[in-house]
Amino acid sequence: MTVSFERATRVRAPIDRVFDLALSIDAHLDSMSGHHERAIAGVTSGRIGLGEDVTWRARHLEIRWTMTSRIVELDRPTFFADEQVRGPLARYRHEHSFTIVDGGSQVVDRVSFVAPYGRLGLLVEPILRWYLRRLIDRRNGFLARAAEQELGSE
Repeated sequence: MTVSFERATRVRAPIDRVFDLALSIDAHLDSMSGHHERAIAGVTSGRIGLGEDVTWRARHLEIRWTMTSRIVELDRPTFFADEQVRGPLARYRHEHSFTIVDGGSQVVDRVSFVAPYGRLGLLVEPILRWYLRRLIDRRNGFLARAAEQELGSE
């Protein structure tokens, strides 16, 4: 069964800055430092682009994960989507939408995934949904602070 959820984050920074930070491998690594996340193959630093892959290795839920994601759609500065091409889930897609709002930008993340292991996966879906929502909220909070801090240092 496909599990989906959506998260929205307001950022007091221009849309271009927020969009570029969301595609930054380095910013992603900084936001996930508590999970010992590393980019081990593909684009491992700088900004990832359309059709490019990155392979991540991290520890989540006390399990070591390796996942390769590809940017499958990109329309700067309003939208990009990444999908798992190899990894622990049966399927994973993450859509990132950006809009200009009064005082800055809004990021909307739409995530859909299918847990592994067929029917057994139904048991872990609620945990994965809770965990991924929490992870995206943390990452977006980090990106918002980074974008706003950059703006303040200009």
